[in-house]
Amino acid sequence: MTAKAVTQRGLYIRSLISVLTIIVIWEAAARAGLAPALFLPPFTKVIAEWWAVCADGSLPLDLGVSLSRAAAGLFLATLIGVPLGIAMARSRLLHWLFDPVIALAFPSPKIAFLPIFILWFGIYSLSKILLIAFACVFPILIGSFAAASSVSRVWIWSAASLGTSNIAMLFRIVLPAAWPRIFASLRVALPVSLITTFTAEMVSGGGGMGGTLMYSQRFFESPTVFAYILTMLGVGLLLDALMLRIQAALPAWSTAW
Repeated sequence: MTAKAVTQRGLYIRSLISVLTIIVIWEAAARAGLAPALFLPPFTKVIAEWWAVCADGSLPLDLGVSLSRAAAGLFLATLIGVPLGIAMARSRLLHWLFDPVIALAFPSPKIAFLPIFILWFGIYSLSKILLIAFACVFPILIGSFAAASSVSRVWIWSAASLGTSNIAMLFRIVLPAAWPRIFASLRVALPVSLITTFTAEMVSGGGGMGGTLMYSQRFFESPTVFAYILTMLGVGLLLDALMLRIQAALPAWSTAW
């Protein structure tokens, strides 16, 4: 076993010990009555409730609704952000036109625009998907712009001197060199899409994980609330791990262009 594998296994073991320690403390504190069950139900009771809502299909249905909204919003943001970011890196005019708008909109709290999106697009999925796209497009756009701007000018000049067309330049030089960093911006946008999805559902309802979580909270169903929170955390962790695995395969993919 290599030193890297040993180090990786050590990190996994340490993470597992940390999680188990938190679970044991949680269960012990709840069983000892250090906090009311309304505020902190035992972990075993939360797991039992999680299994119940999975068995009756309510949690998988809510999770599917939320993930479909997040995926649609992230996909729309990618369709807009990546081409526009690369175009801004290649065109001074586009950079001059869009840079002030990005500088103004990027730091703003996107969830504050939810009432406007509901007013324009209704309370159902469309308003949430567009809000997710609005929240995700800026990190993707900025990451794509930075990635395309960092492509070696020597490569571009060399390709241009050989008569490479602009389209061929884009697909054979710019995109292969910039794609790993663009994908890193997508990894940043992924949790933004999940956070925006869950928050929008909590505020405006319309089903999904966030809507059911707030519904359960109103009726003081604490085990359900914690079961949904744990599911949100687990989904975020799994999706990020998936993105890391895909990103690890990018260098070999990018050199194949």
